[in-house]
Amino acid sequence: MRTIYVLWLRQIKRYLRSKSRIVGSLGQPLLFMVALGFGFGPIFQKAGAGNYIEFLAPGIIAQGILFTAMFSGTEIIWDRQFGFLKETLVAPVSRMEIMIGRTIGGATIATLQGAIIFILSLLVGFKPSDISSVLSSFFVVFLIAILFTATGTAIASTLDDFQGFQLIMNFLIMPMFFLSGALFPLNNLPPFIINISKINPLTYGVDGLRATLTGSSHFGLKTDILILSIITSIVLAVGSYLFSKIEV
Repeated sequence: MRTIYVLWLRQIKRYLRSKSRIVGSLGQPLLFMVALGFGFGPIFQKAGAGNYIEFLAPGIIAQGILFTAMFSGTEIIWDRQFGFLKETLVAPVSRMEIMIGRTIGGATIATLQGAIIFILSLLVGFKPSDISSVLSSFFVVFLIAILFTATGTAIASTLDDFQGFQLIMNFLIMPMFFLSGALFPLNNLPPFIINISKINPLTYGVDGLRATLTGSSHFGLKTDILILSIITSIVLAVGSYLFSKIEV
């Protein structure tokens, strides 16, 4: 447990020391909320779909968590190149503890990022349907953060350098975001897009946040949490196995 705590604390300190990283990671979510929220808001409302800011905000919060969590997981590549990972792996502790500590640390950072984006969304004009549901939404936030930090760790465990990182960005992270229903409703879409969205784990994260923050849901909150929990358990197991096979 001490190892897990030390690694968790190390991740948090690294995050808090990087002021530029904190500010920079808020730029894109804020841009999406302002540009899309106010740009497409009138069209969305004329279509009879309601307030677009209220629809958009949960998706943008999920986007911020996705990006931060994945990047936290892929920090293994950075640590490997500069020798920090080797120092950690040669310590007399199990790699499982190292994996758990890093994952919880990265998930905590992503959760903090989600909380900051939530506050920004309130300034833009987002209003949760029920203040009491905000607390329950952070369970969904943390679940999303754990899932994608573990995903980032699993992917980074198979990479030796940053050359493959651009592929991850272009062929995994961005498609997951755009096909999660974060920017548009899943109703009345072409069947092939709906099928892709259904196998996208972020879809259930976005839907879970909408269920808790706005009271509307496509799949139902119980379904969202169940599927997220199952996928998270699988990814954690796969990530732990791949991390245990790292050679430095």
